[in-house]
Amino acid sequence: MKIATFNINGIKARIEALPAWLATANADVVCLQEIKSVDEGFPREVFEGMGYRVETHGQKSFNGVAILSKLPLEDVTRGLPGDDADAQARWIEATVIGARAVRVCGLYLPNGNPAPGPKYDYKLAWMARMQARVAHLLTLEEPLVFCGDYNVIPQAIDAARPELWTEDALYLPQSRAAFRRLLHLGLTEAFRTRNPSPGQYSFWDYQAGAWERNNGIRIDHLLLSPQAADLLQDAQIDKQVRAGEKPSDHVPVWIDLAA
Repeated sequence: MKIATFNINGIKARIEALPAWLATANADVVCLQEIKSVDEGFPREVFEGMGYRVETHGQKSFNGVAILSKLPLEDVTRGLPGDDADAQARWIEATVIGARAVRVCGLYLPNGNPAPGPKYDYKLAWMARMQARVAHLLTLEEPLVFCGDYNVIPQAIDAARPELWTEDALYLPQSRAAFRRLLHLGLTEAFRTRNPSPGQYSFWDYQAGAWERNNGIRIDHLLLSPQAADLLQDAQIDKQVRAGEKPSDHVPVWIDLAA
């Protein structure tokens, strides 16, 4: 089962680039972030025509997450528990029915800038709510995949120039500590398990020639429960997508599970 995460930075802006990648990626499940569309405005027909079932949790002009799946989906839920007043569309879950059932959680974690401030407080509170949700799901002892744009640079190795990020919410010690607390629940960070070397990124800013200079950061992650980690066969970044026509500033990251 090939599962990918991709922050597309606007479904309408990527209406040609995303299908072009899907046509060659052979992904069974794709978690999308920043669709920037209400549910009824999502161009589902394009992806249904490619054999995908489409489940969205949208929001006008901002945020929004979705799951595309060629495999059957069950028990689709939307929204991260823990704060009924939170109206931001950043979390979607579904159980993918393959050779083995896998619970997939697609997420778009808050950016948090400027920090300090209310946006950073929201980021840390959101991560605490995610930690509680992960801890609950782990009690099921099932294959779980938590994938998306985490807006966290976990280590210095995950930035071409980490010294530029020391005051940024993506790299502040509290952000990285919250990310480590997720791992300490018993999750495996899929990409680093398979690819320990530096110089591998999933995001390049549109400004200052970041792509041309490979001045990137790695903020798109797939975290696996022990049961999913046991099934991990590969994990890679599709870097070449950033060089395509009208690209997102992120690229797809994917895993292959024996499921």
